[in-house]
Amino acid sequence: MNTLIDADGTPAGADLGAGAPAKADLIKDSDTANFGRDVIEASMAAPVIVDFWAPWCGPCKQLGPMLEKAVLAARGAVRMVKVDIDQNQALAGQLRIQSIPAVYAFFQGQPIDGFVGAQSESQVKAFVERLMKQAGANLGPSPVDQALEKATTAIEAEQYGAASALYGQILQHEPENEEALAGMVRCLLSSGDTTGACEMLDSVPEALRAKPALASAAAALELAESAAKAGPLTELAARVETDPGDHRARFDLAEALHAAGEREAAASALLEIVRRDRAWNEEAARKQLVKFFEAWGPMDPLTVESRRRLSSLLFS
Repeated sequence: MNTLIDADGTPAGADLGAGAPAKADLIKDSDTANFGRDVIEASMAAPVIVDFWAPWCGPCKQLGPMLEKAVLAARGAVRMVKVDIDQNQALAGQLRIQSIPAVYAFFQGQPIDGFVGAQSESQVKAFVERLMKQAGANLGPSPVDQALEKATTAIEAEQYGAASALYGQILQHEPENEEALAGMVRCLLSSGDTTGACEMLDSVPEALRAKPALASAAAALELAESAAKAGPLTELAARVETDPGDHRARFDLAEALHAAGEREAAASALLEIVRRDRAWNEEAARKQLVKFFEAWGPMDPLTVESRRRLSSLLFS
């Protein structure tokens, strides 16, 4: 199912694939005979990236898929042609290809950019974005970006079913979209399914778990699991009121408050422990605050304010 869903659970009428040309229209193999048509002529309408490669070239096998991914994400703003230099030695000679991988970009019949050698995924993405800018592309947000925005709105409205459906649709198109994966984990957590959230996170490739959105979701999961062991909120509050020096009770109270959605009160409880005894339990309160910050995100206003308060306590 590809139709977008609004926060109220009704179809929005858009499609994640709408407006995006098919892969076969954007990426093709070419040769000496068809280079003029596939590259020079085609570049009159949009930039064409030419990937010179060979079957024996290891770096080519890594670079090619990254280029294809970036081209597909551009949704027709750029195109890509792949040329096997072993099968097209005359063309490679004419263009003075001396080492591979070699990538040239053509626009309006002329080479405008390029590079030689392996590149990181971020460099490839920047290369394609630079070509789009040079060509004056102004595509607006992609269907996936629109779906992510709708999912965020759904979560803010506590419409977790609609948000989960949106994230699921995104993952059908981009199985390793970190925002969608993290969003699915948070939806499961918000619905009380800690086990499902844990299984979802465990299914994510290890290399992706270090991404900011997934690291934040993992921190939120860890906090939820800890909160389940903290004890009843009212009982913990009573213990702290009876004995303000009971740091264990105040620490557990912070976890229970966080689980109840009382984030500011939870942060204040931990900050009070730091104020009273920053070294308590090997700086457990400070470390737990850092987990809060990671779960909330670095730009969350409460993260910014609580970091300021923590710094004031630590360096006063």
